[in-house]
This record gives sequence, structure tokens and C-alpha cells, in this order.
Amino acid sequence: MKTSDRLKKIPPYLFVKIEEKKAELQKQGIDIIDFGIGDPDLPTPQHIFQKMHEVLEQTDSANYPSSKGEFAFRKAVSKWYQKRFQVELNPRDEICCLIGSKEGLAHLPLAFIDPGDFALIPDPSYPVYKICTILAGGEVYPLPLNAANNFLPELDKIPADVLKKAKMLFINYPNNPTGAVADLDFFAQCVKFAKQHDLLLVSDLAYSEMGYDGFKPHSVLEVPGAKEVTIEFHSLSKTYNLTGWRIGMAVGNKEAVQALATIKSNIDSGAFKAIQFAAAAALTGPQDCVAQNNKIFGERAKVLIDGLNSLGWKLFPLKATFYVWAPVPQSETSASFTEKLLGKCGILVVPGNGYGTAGEGYVRFAITLPKERIAEAIERLKKHNIKFS
Repeated sequence: MKTSDRLKKIPPYLFVKIEEKKAELQKQGIDIIDFGIGDPDLPTPQHIFQKMHEVLEQTDSANYPSSKGEFAFRKAVSKWYQKRFQVELNPRDEICCLIGSKEGLAHLPLAFIDPGDFALIPDPSYPVYKICTILAGGEVYPLPLNAANNFLPELDKIPADVLKKAKMLFINYPNNPTGAVADLDFFAQCVKFAKQHDLLLVSDLAYSEMGYDGFKPHSVLEVPGAKEVTIEFHSLSKTYNLTGWRIGMAVGNKEAVQALATIKSNIDSGAFKAIQFAAAAALTGPQDCVAQNNKIFGERAKVLIDGLNSLGWKLFPLKATFYVWAPVPQSETSASFTEKLLGKCGILVVPGNGYGTAGEGYVRFAITLPKERIAEAIERLKKHNIKFS
């Protein structure tokens, strides 16, 4: 059996390999402190479960959903965006329901990328942007993110010949994997740049509700005129601890939203209706659960960052996301340091180069485990004399 050439162009998905390694070590009886995949360990809020149970009793809950999503869900998204960001969205043509934002991001290049077209993609970044551009037949132009530029892309350094062939510009703030944030001035620059070069601006806003110490992340759609060039993706996964439920939305420019909906209508049959109604209840219901989550994650981030800083790191307090992006010691690479932490300490992190070439020299910690386990990880580092130097 011969697979397609496009399949040969993409590497195995990063977290599949990590989960396989974790399972292998656990079979050997090794206690793994897992800072790997960003999967919230906190429970789904009870009122969302209650809505799901209620809807499951309805006779039509198992029927095909609308291809763009149930209107009740799209209306809830519209209300949430208006309340959260003061952004007006028409639920009829500016919102599309997704089976998680990953699915929508994966399908979007099929609607806009032809062979030879470029997508401008941050490096490091969520691997889906790159892989799905390649699957659509496009080319990737990496935009290096590093500490010197506050992990923001330097748009003025993109070559003119690349811009002539570029169709899409991806941004993701708050950022995975770096935890970096962006302000409205940066978003305004991106909107202006997209208009100047006829680009679709693709904003991944999955972590907008994970802000600490009073920090409230912005949506690029708050920029006047942004909707003319922007499609934004959001997920309920991290906000409400719903990662396995697979529910999210694409919003913004109606032509872009419709193009994505057309692709989806020919590939999937939409998100399970009961989940959509439960998600609508999440968006329109009490939001104290979000504040409670953030309190817990903020406390965890402090334990990890203070602990690493006591070992020689110089990390700043985390403003958003549940990721800590830590440089490796000078004598190490991302891969070698990851292997050392796993082999010596039973600590699982993600090597930064798994997110792109510019991620080399870093590892990512996902703080999706209790403070006690984080503190134990710091003690293991101290025991094995692992420090930053």
C-alpha cells in the first residue's frame, strides 16, 4: 500500500509521540510528573453537565445538526463576544460552530490555499497551522518569535516575493507555547498589514479567558475594521474544561466564515447538538467558574516559576495561558534537556523544537497538575542538581 506524497511531508503529531513515551515509562513503574499536553485536570462546571443531561432527554438530540451550528449556539456566541469584547457578530453569517477550534483551523487552508501559495506562520507555534497548510498544498513561511521581540512576529522583515504569494497570516495571543501576550496596538498593526497585502488574518484566541492578576486578553476583532480581513477561532476547551467535548467557533469576516462552512459541510456533519446546547449554557451562564479556574492556574504558575527561579532561571510572572516557556541550560538542547528531565527526574515536558525551529533552546511546561505535584517536581530537580546556567 502506497500512501500519498502529502502524508510523507508531515511528521507524526507531537503529542502522540509524547503520550507513547509516557505510557512506556509508566509500564516500567516510573512515577511521571506530567507537564506535557495542555489538558485541564479540573472538572467541567456542574451547570454545563446539567444542561447536557437535560438536552439528552430530548428526542431530536441525536439528529443531524445544522452544518454551521444550531442557531441557539451561534446566538450565545454572539452574546458572549458582545459582552466580553464589545464586538458585534451576526449569528446568521458571521459565526460557525466547530468540532473544537483545532478542526476549524485544520480545514481553513483548504478554503484559501492553492499549491504554491504561502501561509505566514509563527515559529514556534501550535503545529496544526503548519501541518494543515502543507496538507492543502501550500508553503509555510516561518515568522520567528523570540525573547528579543517579546515573542511577536516582525512583519516588516517578510520578503516582498513571499508577500506576493501569501494568502494567510496566523497569529495566536495569548500564545501557545510561549505564554506571550499582545496588546491592541499589535493587533492593529496586523489588521493594517493584512489589508495592505490582501491577506486573511487568522487569529487563534483559544486562551483568551486564561488571564492572571487582572490581565484581560483582547480580541483582534476589537480593532476598528478588523472584521474586513479577520477570521477568529475560539474554543471552550480551556475556558470551561471541555477539551474532550470538542466544541468551538469561528467568527468574523462573513465570506471567510462561509468559505470554512462550505468546506466543513462537505467533510463533517457538525458538532453533536447536545454539546452545542450545553456550550451555549456555558457561554451565557455564570462565569465564576472561569475565575475559579484562573485562581488555581495562577497559583500553580507561581509555584513553578518561583521554584525554577530558585534554581537559576529568570522567568517573569505568567500573564496568560497555562504554559511556562523555559530556556534550557546552555549546555543542553531542547531534546537533550527533555530527555534528562524524564530519565533522571521522571518529569515530562515538551521540547520547544517540536513547535518549530525557533523553539530550539526551550521546553514547555503545562501547569495542568496540582500544586503539590509541581512542588514535588521542583524537589526532584533540586535532588538531581539540575539548574539553569
